[in-house]
Amino acid sequence: MRIGIDLGGTKIEAIALMPDGTILDRRRLPTPQGDYQGIMQTILDLVFGIERDCKVQGSIGIGTPGSLSPKTGLMRNSNSVVLNGKPFDRDLTQFLGRQVRIANDANCFALSEAVDGAASDAAHVFGVILGTGVGGGLVIDRAVVAGHNGIAGEWGHNPVPFAVDPDMPPRPCFCGRTNCIETFLSGGALAKDHQFRTGKLLSAEAIAESATEGDLEAGRSLEVYADRLAQALAVVINIVDPDAIVLGGGISNIARLYTALPPLLDRYVFADGVTTRILRAIHGDSSGVRGAAWLWPNGSD
Repeated sequence: MRIGIDLGGTKIEAIALMPDGTILDRRRLPTPQGDYQGIMQTILDLVFGIERDCKVQGSIGIGTPGSLSPKTGLMRNSNSVVLNGKPFDRDLTQFLGRQVRIANDANCFALSEAVDGAASDAAHVFGVILGTGVGGGLVIDRAVVAGHNGIAGEWGHNPVPFAVDPDMPPRPCFCGRTNCIETFLSGGALAKDHQFRTGKLLSAEAIAESATEGDLEAGRSLEVYADRLAQALAVVINIVDPDAIVLGGGISNIARLYTALPPLLDRYVFADGVTTRILRAIHGDSSGVRGAAWLWPNGSD
């Protein structure tokens, strides 16, 4: 049995998977706010509760916002700020009495979709989260590629590879830089761009719905968004050249992206034809917790 934990800002979710991906158990508890020991205790309660009810011990994988620094061994860049600067994997291993594996939540998303999701038939998979933020993860042969600095897949914090309207004010990013890809391709960024162009403040979901109903302004906003997304993904394809790119997060529910992106990629990728598949995540919001479970490819081995 594999146990996956998705450590979110408001909830901690746990799932238990059979070797074939069948769900044995699933449960969640609120995330203790600002309480490091409380977070570890909640994870322990979830793990031990599953094992007690399933009557079997499982491997433990954890998906977290942020990541472990290879340089210091400490957590960094987590929006659950109480984790930052802590040796979270070592503390949890000691607290639970057994080894755990930890990966960034975007890496867990990519792994889930590569193992038994939308790209299960692909060897090289790039997973993209387009939601409140913009994240990514790289999986090769069903194994996460973290990279030498532990930041593989963090394409959302590259500078935008496209021209920006000179009348548009700079967009500061939480990482401390300006005009990162995330500031143009997150759900909030789509809403902000639509407001800049039209004066109308709508959510990304409302923009997509209006476009479907024939609103020309909303349709144009989605065209601009798709073109920017294609240029940003072209950089990924030029460097990594994955077999498939899987989209997740709220923006991934916009159906027209899957028809708009392929011809746009042909325009921007340095190749005589692009056959990289653009896929919609199968497991949706469950991809993160499932991917955490799959961090142990052979159970506890």
